[in-house]
Amino acid sequence: MTTALSDVRPIGDQIRAWRQRRRLSQLELASDAGVSTRHLSFVETGRSAPSREMVLRLAEHLDVPLRDRNLLLVSAGFAPVYGETPIEEPRMDTVRAALRQVLAGHEPYPAVVVDRFWNLIDANGAAALFMEGAPPELLEPPLNVLRLSMHPEGMARSILNLGEWRAHMIDRVRRHVALTADAALTQLYRELRDYPGPVPDAAPPPQGNEVFVPLRMLADGRELSFFSTIATFGTPVDITVAELAIESFYPADAETAAYLRERAGG
Repeated sequence: MTTALSDVRPIGDQIRAWRQRRRLSQLELASDAGVSTRHLSFVETGRSAPSREMVLRLAEHLDVPLRDRNLLLVSAGFAPVYGETPIEEPRMDTVRAALRQVLAGHEPYPAVVVDRFWNLIDANGAAALFMEGAPPELLEPPLNVLRLSMHPEGMARSILNLGEWRAHMIDRVRRHVALTADAALTQLYRELRDYPGPVPDAAPPPQGNEVFVPLRMLADGRELSFFSTIATFGTPVDITVAELAIESFYPADAETAAYLRERAGG
């Protein structure tokens, strides 16, 4: 749903759209937010203008991203309250330092910091493994890690379980699109989906003997296997901070761990 601040729909239409996206009835949302169903209905139909506090309360219970909460406020006639500070500005020194500490502490295993579009913000030295052999056009800023991993000329050439990996990653983007209705994310999803390669309609069901979907790839003639975790900031009130995520990759077997230690030592 993210769009320009000058291109907003009536506040009632937006509240209804977010409520339907979260699959909540008016009764459920009204109960969660502590308002009457009648008042919520009047807001959605435009018969009642919500207060600033009401907009923020409904947005909180609808888990609306901070960027889109600003849009709700503007459409209701109020000023935005959430700032968006460029990551390179001095007031973000503490954020950048925290990110670098996490990245450095994860060596010799790969870790990256990405924004809401999976564009690379920062990475540790071990993450260079995923970029080796990629054509220059895929590495130009903004480097998109999903595009790098699934493009036919990118990591896809060395991923051994490409169909399984792509299915899960594309499904991950699809679910993110469903939660945000972001036009740029929708475009990225369609691009990734349309890349040539083995992609089932949906992620295959688990077989019952695995605990995660690994990323299996070839490097230096050796088969490596990874799983990853994703971390975000816990209490962000700045849009930039709220949209950052750290993806940390771990070796899924002893051979991969040994290779990464050897590579770091070399």
